[in-house]
Amino acid sequence: MKNFNNNEHPHRRYNPLLDEWILVSPHRAKRPWQGQSEAVVEKHRPQHDANCYLCSGNVRANGVKNEDYSDCYVFENDYSALLKDDVFFEKEDTHLFQQKPERGINKVVCFSPNHALTLAEMGVNSIEKVVQTWAEQYIELGNYDFINYVQIFENKGSIMGCSNPHPHGQIWAQSSLPTQVERTQKSLRSYFEKNKRSLLQDYLELELEKQERIVIENEHFAVLVPFWATWPYEAMIISKRHFGTIIAMSQEERSAFAEIIKSITVKYDNLFETSFPYSSGIHQAPTDRVAHPEWHFHMHFYPPLLRSASVKKFMVGYEMLGEAQRDITPEQSAAILRNLPNVHYKTKNQ
Repeated sequence: MKNFNNNEHPHRRYNPLLDEWILVSPHRAKRPWQGQSEAVVEKHRPQHDANCYLCSGNVRANGVKNEDYSDCYVFENDYSALLKDDVFFEKEDTHLFQQKPERGINKVVCFSPNHALTLAEMGVNSIEKVVQTWAEQYIELGNYDFINYVQIFENKGSIMGCSNPHPHGQIWAQSSLPTQVERTQKSLRSYFEKNKRSLLQDYLELELEKQERIVIENEHFAVLVPFWATWPYEAMIISKRHFGTIIAMSQEERSAFAEIIKSITVKYDNLFETSFPYSSGIHQAPTDRVAHPEWHFHMHFYPPLLRSASVKKFMVGYEMLGEAQRDITPEQSAAILRNLPNVHYKTKNQ
């Protein structure tokens, strides 16, 4: 019988945030991936695109004209998935056909008036204005009596279904807790009630001791590839101090958060020397006017690329019918990201 080696033998890893398992098959990648780069033609984008419905001063599809904004710009989504309307609803008396109305507000957050940029190419000061805008929106939307959760997120790249390359993200605020958030809250609360400590604070302390999956850190935040990561180069930003929401950040923490966002997005772009696609989002305490000492502020990055700028990891077959599976181990992908340059590949020769 062989001795177990998690870099060689198939095994499952537990995700304590979602209370689920993932299959890891490291024998399918016998050595750390060398970061093979394939040529990808990137379209040159102007700083202002007259046909872009997010650019400053342009008219959107519904006839509304954008402000001539100079940094962040926020507006209610013209094609919202959620509506503010309060509707009468008579509940059906069966547990097999459950449904209920869902109220909410959807907003678009333009990060910059410069159509050609991404977060990775923006300055830290400009990203800090984005963080400030997120905080303001968390407060504003949370003040609605029917809003109980504010989900801040970004879909970057056409491969992630983003139809407009202008630097922007979205905010979906709603009356219910989204399923992933509700599962996370349940796990965080269970751990806090048992240990009187934050699950992610204890987890981060262990990760900082081991340094196996840490990608980059500063005084207030760390970026790591989670022990239970599903996507090849998945990452999390976790605050070193235990607090639950973006509005609890000090000014120093806000600046450090902007800095760490810049750092991980630059490393992503440098991996395959392309504008790296991902879905990212902040997980934080609900706005339901209830104390949530169990919550610990963190941000997820879920990028789909696997071997190159044009090879995507698909969740199909076994992943859809059984459970999530990955080949390259989190330790290997963390090492690859950690060793990448901190200067964006587009500016390294400047």
